[in-house]
Amino acid sequence: MNAETAENKAVRLIRRLIAARSYSGQEDAAAALISDTLKASGFPSVTTDSYGNVIGRIRGSRRGPTLLFDGHMDTVPVPEPALWHTSPFRPVIRDGKLYGRGTSDMKSAIGCFLVAAEDFLKKYGNDFEGTLAFSGIVMEECFEGIAARSVSRIVKPDLVMIGEASDCNIKVSQRGRAEIALEVFGRPAHTSNPEKGINAVYKMSEAVRRIRQLPAPVHPFMGEGILELTDILSSPYPGASVVPEYCRATFDRRLLVGETRESVMAPILSLLQEMSAEDPDFRAKASFTKGEEICRTGKKIRAERFFPGWMGDPKSENIRKIKKALEQTGAHPKITRYDFCTNGSHYAGEAGIETFGFGPSSEKLAHTVDEYVTLSQIRGAVTGYEAILEALLNPGRKKQEAGK
Repeated sequence: MNAETAENKAVRLIRRLIAARSYSGQEDAAAALISDTLKASGFPSVTTDSYGNVIGRIRGSRRGPTLLFDGHMDTVPVPEPALWHTSPFRPVIRDGKLYGRGTSDMKSAIGCFLVAAEDFLKKYGNDFEGTLAFSGIVMEECFEGIAARSVSRIVKPDLVMIGEASDCNIKVSQRGRAEIALEVFGRPAHTSNPEKGINAVYKMSEAVRRIRQLPAPVHPFMGEGILELTDILSSPYPGASVVPEYCRATFDRRLLVGETRESVMAPILSLLQEMSAEDPDFRAKASFTKGEEICRTGKKIRAERFFPGWMGDPKSENIRKIKKALEQTGAHPKITRYDFCTNGSHYAGEAGIETFGFGPSSEKLAHTVDEYVTLSQIRGAVTGYEAILEALLNPGRKKQEAGK
């Protein structure tokens, strides 16, 4: 398939995926479209697990590794569609850009990979080494890597390709993510006599100020371990004539490779102990938040929000193969990192599976108003995925032998 035809086919599929609105827990339409596309493309095994992940597999005629392409089907919501210049779920092309919710994060990657995989299977059938697998993941926007644990158990991949936006560069590491809840406890009183109470918001304000002064860890490749305040809530709310007795703040912490729950929490707990020693009225605790959601199958998914960072070897044999293959298409990929969190938190961070990222569009466009992907990136992704499959699965031996 020539590049122009592949691009047009990918655009058509991506537009259909965008139109299949798929907020977390509501991925049915996108899952059905992906399942039908996998079957039509030549994947003999297409199944759905208990969470609702769609899994496609085809085994090659020769022994070799299992390569898994991972792409999540869910998107973040569109809270204010009126802010968009185009309809979020009626994709349009303007000035060489395809607009719509999920174009960048990450339905374009799914569409491009499915087109590339179909072309690969048309060329070679099962004349390749190992197993080619695809996973359409649910609930990634809520819990990075949690639903992927099920895919990992079923597929048992040796190498994982994350399709998250990479500007068609090669990503070999990723900062993880943790969500930390800080709770401060005061004592209620009538606001006409505030001295009889302990205002939890005032105590929280001082705690936040001092937390901001904590030094951030730094990794030479991954950057800074960011700790950012995301919300504060007090109780009672509304607090009419009442000194607030409780205050809760949430922090988003971007994790570096090797950081553990204990190492991340230690400086915060140490600071809280210090503040308690200085102020007998200061009472607080910190913990990692936990979440629970209902998947499209009705199954509950639960997790503590601690998703580890990871870093692969940029000089590994597989990365060298991938880079060389992409360069032979005329591309000039950089070896770099993801700043946001992906399902690689499970595959690489928890399971220790070699993982890399490659996908169209830019990280910075994820979750934005007027989200888009350029047509040139779609073209580059389809061509790139085909090159990667050929580099890693070593296809076409039968044709080579027949030509001797």
